[in-house]
Amino acid sequence: MSTIKKIIYLLLIQFLFIQCKAYQVNSKRNEMEYNTYRIQQKFWNSPNGKIAYIDKGEGKPLLLLHGVPTSGWLYRKMIDPLVEKGYRVIVPDMLGFGNSDSPDGYDVYDKANHAKRIIGLMNYLNINNWHHVMHDAGGLWTWELFKQDPNKIYRLTILNTIIYKEGFNPPVNMKQGNMAKLAMWSYRNFTQMSLKMLFKNGTDTIKMSKADIEGYAMPFKEGKTKALYKFFTTNTKSIPNYSSVIKQINIPTQVIWGINDTILLWNKDKELVIKDLKIKSENIHILNKNHFLQEESAANLIEIIGVFK
Repeated sequence: MSTIKKIIYLLLIQFLFIQCKAYQVNSKRNEMEYNTYRIQQKFWNSPNGKIAYIDKGEGKPLLLLHGVPTSGWLYRKMIDPLVEKGYRVIVPDMLGFGNSDSPDGYDVYDKANHAKRIIGLMNYLNINNWHHVMHDAGGLWTWELFKQDPNKIYRLTILNTIIYKEGFNPPVNMKQGNMAKLAMWSYRNFTQMSLKMLFKNGTDTIKMSKADIEGYAMPFKEGKTKALYKFFTTNTKSIPNYSSVIKQINIPTQVIWGINDTILLWNKDKELVIKDLKIKSENIHILNKNHFLQEESAANLIEIIGVFK
C-alpha cells in the first residue's frame, strides 16, 4: 500500500473509532488534570530549548523516560507511589514533546541529541548515576545514551521498547515530504481521534477518560509535532543495530513487558535480549497486557520497580 493510501486509510479509521467510545469514560475518581501536572514541572534550559521535568523525592534517583508520541504525562500515576517507595523520581518531557520546547529543525531531534540532553538534564540536577526506566522510542534514546556514557545508569528497567529491529513492527513508514507533513497535520487537527485510536489499540483493559486523553492531546493541539515528524520519517524505516552497545552493558536489568503489544514484539527479541543483557529469569516479568502498561498496569509497575533497587 502506498504511503498516501496508508495515511488516508488511517484518517478514515480514526473517524470510525471516534464514533465508538466504549473504551472511554468521562471521568475517574481522583484523576489528575493536565494543568495540575504542568504546574508541578520545572525547567532546564538545554542548548536547544527548555526541557520540562518533574523532580520529586529524596531517595535513589529514578528516571522515567517516555517514548513517541507521549510525554512524561504517561507516568503521572506512578510518580508519587515511587517517591513513597524511597526514590527521587525524575520524569522529563523530551524536546518536542509534552511541555518542553519544540524548536524548528530536524537533526535537533536525532536520537543522539535526545540522549545528550538526558545526560545534560541529569548533570544539571547533580545526578551522576541513576536507575533508568524506558518505554517505546525511549529505548533508542537509551541505547544512544549508553554509547555516549556507559557509566551513568546503574540499574535498567525495560518496558515495551525498541531494542532490535526484529521486534519492531511499525504500523506505517513515512518519507520526508508532504505525506508525512499531512500526517502531522492530522495529529494537530484531529488530535482526539488520533489518540483515541492509539490507546484503543495499545491497551486491553483500561478505559481512558477525557482528562487522560487531554494530557496527551494538549501538546499536539499546541503544534508540537516536529519531533514526531523526525521519528516517523527516520526511525520507523531503519533501526540501528545496537547489538555491540547492548552486549557491553553489565548492570542489573529487568524486563516488564505487555505481551499483547502488536508493535513491539517480545517473542521476536527475547532470546537475544536475555542473552545480550544477561537478564536473570526472576527479572523477566511478562504481563497479559498491551503496550501502555503505565495506563493499564501502573500498580504492577510500581511494585516491580519499587523492589528493584
